[in-house]
Amino acid sequence: MYAVIELNGRQLKVREGEIVRLDRVAGDVNSKIVFDRVLLAHDGTELIIGGPTVVKATVSATVVRQALGPKIVAFRYKPKKRVRRRHGHRQPITELRIDKIALS
Repeated sequence: MYAVIELNGRQLKVREGEIVRLDRVAGDVNSKIVFDRVLLAHDGTELIIGGPTVVKATVSATVVRQALGPKIVAFRYKPKKRVRRRHGHRQPITELRIDKIALS
């Protein structure tokens, strides 16, 4: 069983029991989150496509951890001018464990 949900302007394919890493979602560690923007669902035998969402379908998840992603280094320079700028960025992320995909 899997589903495609919309979250933070992106579409994610999720399965039950899977751990998903995505941009920061509000919530404390071990708190439950329910997503109701399910765009597509497959229950093992039938594919259900929403228009735009599947009616009465929800995906429930648990927040595993709130953390920072890997460091991304942006380096900018101008040749022959002695101008160099090095910037670092770590995107805040959330890891979710998908607990259940309910279709009704």
